[in-house]
Amino acid sequence: MSIKTILNSSIIKKVWMALTGLFLCTFLVGHLAGNMQLILKTGEEGRRAFNEYAYFMGHNPFIKALSYITYFSIIFHAFQGFYLTYQNKKARPQGYAYSKPGANSSLPSRYMAILGTLILVFIVTHMANFWWKAKIKEDIPLHTFTVTVPNPMGGVSQKQELYYTHNMQLIPKSDEIVVKNHTDLYMANLNVKVAEGYKDLHTVVMDFFNPKKNDLALAFMLLYVFSMGALGFHLWHGFASGFQSLGINHKRYTPMIHGLGKLFAVIVPGLFALITVLIYLK
Repeated sequence: MSIKTILNSSIIKKVWMALTGLFLCTFLVGHLAGNMQLILKTGEEGRRAFNEYAYFMGHNPFIKALSYITYFSIIFHAFQGFYLTYQNKKARPQGYAYSKPGANSSLPSRYMAILGTLILVFIVTHMANFWWKAKIKEDIPLHTFTVTVPNPMGGVSQKQELYYTHNMQLIPKSDEIVVKNHTDLYMANLNVKVAEGYKDLHTVVMDFFNPKKNDLALAFMLLYVFSMGALGFHLWHGFASGFQSLGINHKRYTPMIHGLGKLFAVIVPGLFALITVLIYLK
């Protein structure tokens, strides 16, 4: 049997599906841990913590390498899933004359392709709303603080806006400071970089789900909750199925994997949905 035949076999495709799927499960845990800062910490502390997390995710070399693996895994997992579904349909164009699918398989397992399609649509929407703004769009405001500064000459105190920078400096926002390359702070007259600021992605997320700032906030909140429901159903079958495709199937361990998979399918998407609901309600 040639290498090409092996690589094109349905077994190898399912193994790749399992590997990319389980890798994406680890990505979900990391992404959730960062996003939980949106609700676990409030006020300026939460804003600072989330913006520092977003900066780290975009600048750490190891995380950046993992992000490219994540992009590849999403694309590969989606199209491989479509292809396997097509192959299965092609192999049996007509269904069984008599079948009871409910007796042989769970509901999520029978609709994995549909659930995967819904999740893919959500990922594209999510990346357009957040990833594109964070990585590509230039008009994201930088993280600033507004402080009250005593007037050295006496009289009424004045409000001063300060940039919060990567090296934890607070630089006055003024005509003497210009922003280059999205986050770099330069002295305008000397063209010298003095610090690097944080993009205020916390405010972007909060405003996105805030009905007072976004007329479509309710629609987007419901879309995210629905999509997390689809993700939960997808994981309900897919988590344990991934281990089975890798040959990890034992009477001692398989029940534990199935139980862990069901917990994962409920808790992780449930917390993602909870974040959006709480932000909307606040």
